[in-house]
Amino acid sequence: MNIFYEESGQFKTAAIVQRNDATYQVDTAHGKRAKIKANNVFFEFDGNGADFLQAAQSAAEEIDTDLLWEVCGEEEFSGEAIAAEYFGHAPSKPELAATLIALYAAPMYFYKKAKGIFKAAPAETLKQALAAMARKQEQEAQMAAWAEELNAFRLPEAIARDLPRILHQPDKQSLTYKTFIRTADVLKLSPLALAQQCGGVPSIPQYLLDGFLLQHFPRGTDAPAIAVTLPENLPQADASVRAFSIDDASTSEVDDALSLHDLGNGKKRVGIHIAVPALAVANDSEIERNIFARQSTVYYPSGKITMLPENWISAFSLDEGAYRPCVSIYFEVDAEGGYGAPQQRIESVFIADNLRLQTIEPFFNRERGSQIGEAEQFPHHAALQWFYAWAISLQKKRNRYEENAAPRYDYSVDVDAHGTVSVLTRERDAPLDTLVSEMMILANSTWAKILDEHNIGGIFRVQPPQGKVRMSTQSEAHDGMGVAHYAWFTSPLRRAADYINQRQLLSLIDPQYSPRYSHNDVALFAALRDFDGAYAAYGEFQQQMERYWSLVYIQQNALTELTANVLRSDLVRVEGLPLVARSLGIPIDMPPKSRVKMRVGEIDLITQSVSLHYINAVAPSA
Repeated sequence: MNIFYEESGQFKTAAIVQRNDATYQVDTAHGKRAKIKANNVFFEFDGNGADFLQAAQSAAEEIDTDLLWEVCGEEEFSGEAIAAEYFGHAPSKPELAATLIALYAAPMYFYKKAKGIFKAAPAETLKQALAAMARKQEQEAQMAAWAEELNAFRLPEAIARDLPRILHQPDKQSLTYKTFIRTADVLKLSPLALAQQCGGVPSIPQYLLDGFLLQHFPRGTDAPAIAVTLPENLPQADASVRAFSIDDASTSEVDDALSLHDLGNGKKRVGIHIAVPALAVANDSEIERNIFARQSTVYYPSGKITMLPENWISAFSLDEGAYRPCVSIYFEVDAEGGYGAPQQRIESVFIADNLRLQTIEPFFNRERGSQIGEAEQFPHHAALQWFYAWAISLQKKRNRYEENAAPRYDYSVDVDAHGTVSVLTRERDAPLDTLVSEMMILANSTWAKILDEHNIGGIFRVQPPQGKVRMSTQSEAHDGMGVAHYAWFTSPLRRAADYINQRQLLSLIDPQYSPRYSHNDVALFAALRDFDGAYAAYGEFQQQMERYWSLVYIQQNALTELTANVLRSDLVRVEGLPLVARSLGIPIDMPPKSRVKMRVGEIDLITQSVSLHYINAVAPSA
């Protein structure tokens, strides 16, 4: 005698050795002695167990599941009863076994209630379940087709569309992600390596940019076409005001300009003129939502993403040869460099020239052209000589002037259309940089003080002694600059914080303008948080891209050794590149600012990492 039973979802037969009320002692089909609970046994039968099971399974495959479901009623039923209904007679044991196998094999059709007891699924529930199963089968077929393409290193269109998200911000339930990751695992490749072999990642810079854009510009970088209406009837500045800007040749958003007028008796009138897009921005307007969505212009080697749409930049950038809307601040400076209370105006200023650093710096640097009285080589040369002398006096008043300071340099990288990297070097605190930065510090600190004195909220930059610079809605001293108040006002075409502060400032200059935020407005705290987070993220991305291209520069020039300055412990700043990295082997007692030579080891462009090994200390640079 044999038993037909179910174990762990499988149907089996076994020869009976001994039986009692609760269990069977049996020999299984594999010749092993086992104990089977009586509750798992459906019935006993005579004959060969293996032949019986094979016949039952073959018969189960012939059973029409839909017909079997149709003959079921709404009540619970036994396997024996539905077998009799289906076959039209009392079922034989092979027929009963076949019916049980078919019932168990179709859980969407039949709900198991107890051993051998079932209930048919309701029609609507079954319909939904079958539709879901059909969808799953279609999905599996689609995934198999995609996987076949990927295995041949061809990129299916659907996966190509989702690839940036798959690599950087995956939806792990999506079919494209599941297919791509599974295929990468099968091929023993990283997802990025598979994407590269399939042609989905044309370059590492594009891969890094895609990840950044996906997080910060998910709707793309094209600024929406937002109409701009220029302010009308602005008073024109005095005819003596012929302003000029100083910017890099690549600058398209000219935020600031300067003017200088001789008043006689050694006195000068200094004008600092700032682009004023805030005049045309209404609260919660489309353009303001764009400003708050982008927060800042993004800069990276050989590319940028502007905060404002191009038509807004064109309308308010202080481009030469025309009158431009400005918020101006004027100082009357005496022969000793002292100045009194400023005058502020919202006006139209004639921009005479956009001076470019690359053009004028050869004639205006530490060695030539920066001293009063030297021959003029370009427009406004004499004005710049005066501005530079005054900038030095302002630095001295702030106790920030370093006489005979060792030259320091800033480095940036440029990439041409062929991917060749060049390093651009600028002396930090060069005369042109000094005079521009001092004028902006003067305007920013003065306007920050004015906001604070009138109890008008703003986004301030503060730094306690020995502390870090941070943003605040309350004005405090900025120890690093040596000023009692500081905020950003002078780049409203490029930073949301400057736009906000400009809106606050305009309300103090002309009563027809109201401040964007009231004092202690919780929305101002939110605006500060949003700007601070985005601005930091954009800065990190710029550093990441500069780091990448610095490593490419090392490879392209086959550099095997580098010189660097120790920042702390094993952290060093490489000379001649915008690159900070860690170096192995630096002596533990090596003091900060020490100059060291390092051997270049392995470079990984994907992770932007470089292996540096300390060789020896070197003498400080001259």
